[in-house]
Amino acid sequence: MLLTCYRDIRPYGWPHVDLFLHDPDGRELNWVHWAAAEEGPEGADAACAAVEPRLRRTTPWRHGIRADGSDYWTAHAEWNEQPDRTDSQEEAE
Repeated sequence: MLLTCYRDIRPYGWPHVDLFLHDPDGRELNWVHWAAAEEGPEGADAACAAVEPRLRRTTPWRHGIRADGSDYWTAHAEWNEQPDRTDSQEEAE
């Protein structure tokens, strides 16, 4: 899975994060996106932690520049399959 975040140069006023799913040959299968409070990697990390706490970034953010001159960053991600621990589970141990 590939996370992508952007810097809004237009300004459209909608900082967001995209999560792209690819098949083994690298073809895009699907994608989903959600809003971020701020642009760039820090905003994307914060949005991911709030919206999808089981999604974790597995590589550093890599910077790129699109043909229109806008900045973007990509990083690989995966789902943490471990169930979330609750306080009651910790107390039982």
